[in-house]
Amino acid sequence: MNYFRKLLDLLRIEREEDHNQYIKQTEQSSAADRRAKGLCWYPIAIRGMEMSRGDYLTVEVERTTHQDIAHQLRTGMPAVLFSNYDAKNDKVEGTIAFQQNNRLKITLRTDELPDWSRDGKLGIDVLFDDNSYDEMQEALKQASASSEKQEGRLIDILIGEKPPTFQTEKPVFLGGKLNESQQSAVEKIWQANELAIVHGPPGTGKTTTLVQAIKALWQKDHKPILVVAPSNTAVDLLSEKLHLEGLNVLRVGNPARVTERLMALTLDSKMADHSLMKEAKKLKKQAQEYKNMAHKYKRNFGKAERDQRKLLFDEAHKIMKEVGNSEQYMIDDIVARAQVITATLVGANNYTVKNLKYHTVVIDEAGQALEPACWIPILKAQKVILAGDHLQLPPTIKSNEAARGGLATTLLEKLVSLHPEAVVLLEEQYRMNEQIMGFSSKVFYENRLKANSNVANHLLFKNDLPVVFIDTAGCSFDEKLEGTSTTNPDEAAFVFKHLHALVAELKNQGYTPEKFPSVAVISPYKEQINLLQAQLESSPDLLDYRAKISVNTIDSFQGQERDIVYISMTRSNAEGSIGFLSDIRRMNVAMTRARKKLVIVGDSATLASFPFYADFIAYTEQLNTYQSAWEFMD
Repeated sequence: MNYFRKLLDLLRIEREEDHNQYIKQTEQSSAADRRAKGLCWYPIAIRGMEMSRGDYLTVEVERTTHQDIAHQLRTGMPAVLFSNYDAKNDKVEGTIAFQQNNRLKITLRTDELPDWSRDGKLGIDVLFDDNSYDEMQEALKQASASSEKQEGRLIDILIGEKPPTFQTEKPVFLGGKLNESQQSAVEKIWQANELAIVHGPPGTGKTTTLVQAIKALWQKDHKPILVVAPSNTAVDLLSEKLHLEGLNVLRVGNPARVTERLMALTLDSKMADHSLMKEAKKLKKQAQEYKNMAHKYKRNFGKAERDQRKLLFDEAHKIMKEVGNSEQYMIDDIVARAQVITATLVGANNYTVKNLKYHTVVIDEAGQALEPACWIPILKAQKVILAGDHLQLPPTIKSNEAARGGLATTLLEKLVSLHPEAVVLLEEQYRMNEQIMGFSSKVFYENRLKANSNVANHLLFKNDLPVVFIDTAGCSFDEKLEGTSTTNPDEAAFVFKHLHALVAELKNQGYTPEKFPSVAVISPYKEQINLLQAQLESSPDLLDYRAKISVNTIDSFQGQERDIVYISMTRSNAEGSIGFLSDIRRMNVAMTRARKKLVIVGDSATLASFPFYADFIAYTEQLNTYQSAWEFMD
């Protein structure tokens, strides 16, 4: 089928580009280089080991230095244990079974550790994740084949060939204190036979709405529901909230946010509490003892020793098979009792739940999900609920060619325009002062957003201005090119000059360091972030407030909020060139992070060549909050 053929082609292009970038980052690079890029833990120490399913060895390791470096090692990813003495030859591949803080467990494709592992200089490299691409590819092929069959009705609706249908009866149950549009969303989800979409702009309580909808669906059908999202963090948030609503949640895969509450929802934790676990542990211990005895007989001894060794290994293998059967029984039992199963998109195919089918699948953060990944859970469903905001940042695509070809367009975005009758927009927001919300509401949400009365007029202090545009035009704050990224050193210095003045004013208003509002200083450009970070570090009078001030890119703040947000727009040139500032969805994210004060610093002469920014500047003039940087010059 053409629809899926095209997606398969785009996925192939993306996979090749992703693989090429991985090769470029890892080939010819030292362990220290790979560590700096977040692709490696080095050095590590082995802290323990145990036998796992299929007679494989699971090793627990800890990174012993460089613990503050961010990394990409995540549960479920392919990885390799290596020795830096001879990294080309001394390595064993496996899969990361668990990762928390500076410890991880890796299940190796071997039943004993190689001799070189005793010599130290060990590390873990993350490998290219072929598995996720294989799963996506397989799902697209399956969807293409299923769409030809009778049961392909849901697929036909999702690719726009048939309209979705809805029941007319109203739900009897609506729990929680929901506002009018949240209630409409729960009703739509309840009435949908195949598809419902919750469009949740920033701060509108999308998670609250979804949790109540999932609860209502469980009470209606008493059938297990699969809840997925592209990121572990989003899955964790939903898992926790659903658990607090009293639902029996099984979190498949390992949580990124490690709290006691979340750990208790995982399969490992539930198995540890299972009545059969004691016996399985006893058997595992016995198998390990047999293995240890077998290792005493070296392979190169005589026939009798070899036979004895084989006998002990066979016995251990037999016991591990029994353990495997027992564990499988426990897994099936735990899965059968779960009311809600939560996982990432690819995690929906985890071996523990791979063959399950569901009446309803809920995909949260669907605006950040690659379409091919969405088909993995969709194929398990009769009915699909999508929630997210296609007017915020889309998923990251590595290949420009694949992005241009349509891979950057999410399934959520397609379905909102294909089936408007399935969409409910959440209209009441609980985060921002209404002036901060106003511009975004007008440009992106047809002026339909309204601020809840608790936040509509909240300010840092009486008569403060909630939205300010500070114009640097004519100040000669010129942009510079650093490598492939743009910077503006004068603008970075100005942002902090303004922040210093605001901090002084807040101190006058009686704010102590403990009660100080949270601040984000953001910019679209990585190199500008480095300059802003340097400004923060060289500001001794901000020392008491450092814990409350974060500096990072706009993209890293999606889903977060702060009391005060500064945006350094960075671009300032005679040509009026604004580069990727023209992606106004990124600006929608940036402008809607602030609760009480939004300060945007930029050059109107450069920005106003683009209608979106010209309109924003006009909006601040209308509010009487447009200021010139000259007003702040000494």
